[in-house]
Amino acid sequence: QVQLVESGGGLVQAGGSLRLSCAVSGSIFKINTMGWYRQYPGKQRELVAGITRGGTTNYADSVKGRFTISRESAKNMVYLRMNSLKPEDTAVYYCNIESPLGHFYWGQGTQVTVSS
Repeated sequence: QVQLVESGGGLVQAGGSLRLSCAVSGSIFKINTMGWYRQYPGKQRELVAGITRGGTTNYADSVKGRFTISRESAKNMVYLRMNSLKPEDTAVYYCNIESPLGHFYWGQGTQVTVSS
């Protein structure tokens, strides 16, 4: 059983910052890619940022220069620092990991709301 627990979401004014954290626990000894996705009401989840075991990152164009993903592999943690938040960043944010066997796991999601 693998569990992902996100934290750090909330309500912030436009221009503000938040840091999301995701703690991974359970029967998983290695994690390949870790990432953050977001989902708008009635829409599919979309990739926000990802980071490989080697530290290579990728970002959605809409968040480049504002968001930073990082990980602490020894602690099975992944973070998303979000700066200069905009109302259009309002969504439910999900943590995602990929195991070496290609299995994907998801957290329960955390709401981020940016007021204008």
